[in-house]
Amino acid sequence: MRENPESLNHQAIELASHGEYVEAIACFKRAITMARDNVLLWYNLGITYRDAGMMQLSKDALLTAYKINSEDPDIIETLAHICFLLGEHQEALTFCAQGLEINMRNAHLWNNSGVIYFTEGDYESACEAFEHAVTIDPNYYDAVYNLRDTYQELGNTIAAAECDARLKSIKQGDYYA
Repeated sequence: MRENPESLNHQAIELASHGEYVEAIACFKRAITMARDNVLLWYNLGITYRDAGMMQLSKDALLTAYKINSEDPDIIETLAHICFLLGEHQEALTFCAQGLEINMRNAHLWNNSGVIYFTEGDYESACEAFEHAVTIDPNYYDAVYNLRDTYQELGNTIAAAECDARLKSIKQGDYYA
């Protein structure tokens, strides 16, 4: 069988799914030597680095994917998350904002923005972001949970109690957009 980027991509994904990150990364790198501008290879390499706990390498690979396609919502959302994990909150918010310019109805980006604001202690902005996420998808467990915590920080016990009631009617983990 002849090596090609597509088969190497599939092989790498399979290896990564079994936790064989070193081998998966090697496959992605080999595939990239054959197709340097393949955004999917760079994106998958970034995801694999992330899953292996190599956040800076993940960001570097994802930035290369972003340079190839700066409009891809998955790349933008993942970059925002990686920047947050690296403690680069302003850069994470910039990616969230860019993603929201592309799709204002992306509940994940609203939630992620809220998490960043909450982490920085900007509860008013966090509240606004979480409210957007919950307005878009009232069954988004994480966003309702985060909104409840934010209401508690703001001293809005009535709204926090409403979120608690809502959480009881949502199955955790059912949501994935």
